[in-house]
Amino acid sequence: MSKNIAIYGRKITKQNIGYFEAVLNLLDSMGWNAVLEYELKAQLVKKAGIGDKCKTFKTHSDLKSGIDLAISVGGDGTFIQTVKYIRDSGVPVTGVNMGRLGFLANVNSEDLEKTFDKIKNGQFDYQKRSLLRVHTSDNIFDDNNIALNEVTLHKKDTSSMITVHATLGDLYLNSYWADGLIVATPTGSTAYNLSCGGPIVTPGCQVHILNPIAPHNLSLRPLVVPDHFPIKLSVEGRERKYLLSLDSISKNIDQDEEVIVTKAEFLINVVKFEDASFLDTIRNKMSWGVDKRN
Repeated sequence: MSKNIAIYGRKITKQNIGYFEAVLNLLDSMGWNAVLEYELKAQLVKKAGIGDKCKTFKTHSDLKSGIDLAISVGGDGTFIQTVKYIRDSGVPVTGVNMGRLGFLANVNSEDLEKTFDKIKNGQFDYQKRSLLRVHTSDNIFDDNNIALNEVTLHKKDTSSMITVHATLGDLYLNSYWADGLIVATPTGSTAYNLSCGGPIVTPGCQVHILNPIAPHNLSLRPLVVPDHFPIKLSVEGRERKYLLSLDSISKNIDQDEEVIVTKAEFLINVVKFEDASFLDTIRNKMSWGVDKRN
């Protein structure tokens, strides 16, 4: 039975054209239909002369029906953008990595044929990943108010420290005097949260992580909380505006505006293969158990 496979990628270069050609050729050999993100198709046709007969998608609404699988071709950033197209459609997603090993895009290019055979034969499972949804009074992110990795409230440029007031559910939690505060999902635990000294959390845990960025009080530490509690944030400082970031997208926010972070009402289905677990990924990515002195 023919399947429709949505494909998303970013900038096409001489170095990565081969990855897209390989994916399209494999889909064609399997009798499956490639559905390209419209800007990706324009680049492939112009720079490589391929994909001109493929259908396209432009918004998340186009993936609501008729798509069997989404493939991200790139790194973890590309994977996150692919998820923003998928949203609550239920379409499963997998990521083909074009460079270093990724936490999300963890299918190596040399394993493409083997990976596609597994997909064709149904030799995979789904790993559920939670997302964050952000609510502001001005709805500054419109309907793109979701994040797979983290929501961050932080200072602008090189301004002085800010104070982020945080409430968990109906209970006051703390006022963080720092450069900002990260609210991360288990998926985002290996992203910005990890860079700021936060814990790694395995996918499937129903928690959120609150992690201050460069806190003034060194006794402040990352906190893991149940994900069913709404987290209310507000910022206080010398400036009138601050930055609110959802993954890689940032918007200005006024000092007196309240930000409410909740768990999104849907989950993302990430394709999971038996021979590629999350524990394998972090062990290889972080070189655990490797003595580089010898």
